[in-house]
Amino acid sequence: MTEADRVPAGINPNVPSVARMYDYYLGGRDNFAADREAAEKMIELGRQMGNDAREIALANRGFLGRAVRMLAEAGVRQFLDIGAGLPTQDNVHQVARRHGPGSRVVYVDNDPVVLTHARALLAREPDVLAMEGDLRDPVAILDDPRVTGHLDLGEPFAVLLVAVLHFVPDDAEAAQIVALIRERLRPGGYLVLSHLYAGDATAHETETGRQVYRNTSSGGLASRGYADIVSYFDGLDLLGPGVVPVADWTPDASPDGSYDLVKSGILAGVGRVKG
Repeated sequence: MTEADRVPAGINPNVPSVARMYDYYLGGRDNFAADREAAEKMIELGRQMGNDAREIALANRGFLGRAVRMLAEAGVRQFLDIGAGLPTQDNVHQVARRHGPGSRVVYVDNDPVVLTHARALLAREPDVLAMEGDLRDPVAILDDPRVTGHLDLGEPFAVLLVAVLHFVPDDAEAAQIVALIRERLRPGGYLVLSHLYAGDATAHETETGRQVYRNTSSGGLASRGYADIVSYFDGLDLLGPGVVPVADWTPDASPDGSYDLVKSGILAGVGRVKG
């Protein structure tokens, strides 16, 4: 089977997809030539900046697994993963159920290829749902009958925004999206978030990365500063070490530890609704 034979109906393989680029960073095979070309540009940019895009992607994936495990062990049984990306090893529902039997998960994405793969994987998983939705309209997601029919949003639940909010280039819009989600979390609910960090990237390096992503399905990219990322947790109790590089985030890490925030990369945190 050639690569062209693998293209689902209605998909333009010549437009890079951020989900398929991420799959390529992780060493997956669910990507096309345009995805690999765009991803290699980011890998080269990272190399010039002293970073490894693949290592950062793997570290981000590791953060997701550790955070879900912590929440499941704390008794959380409901997870809403917005911008879920392509299925890979140790997906949210697998980690959640391993450490919290009976967990229910909703995956949301706006990429048809992601949904095709997810639905095929989850065809026999009654406690897991994959549906189309747009991060830019979180209220529509939270009010969608498929979500409210699968999760009890009157009880504590966790929202996962893992390496997705930086695809909303406008700062005010990104902040509003997270604020709307925080408003809907119940006491005992959680926000799990990771985000591209600007660090000491030069204006030229930042613009080069943005240009790559302007030509993708996301239409843009925004790395943000430490204070901006911390502000997404306003009103929540930050757990573990607080907001730190993804590779350093573990539930038992100290908030007083020393973390390298100089280089650009991805920062992560988990916040809990008080009460």
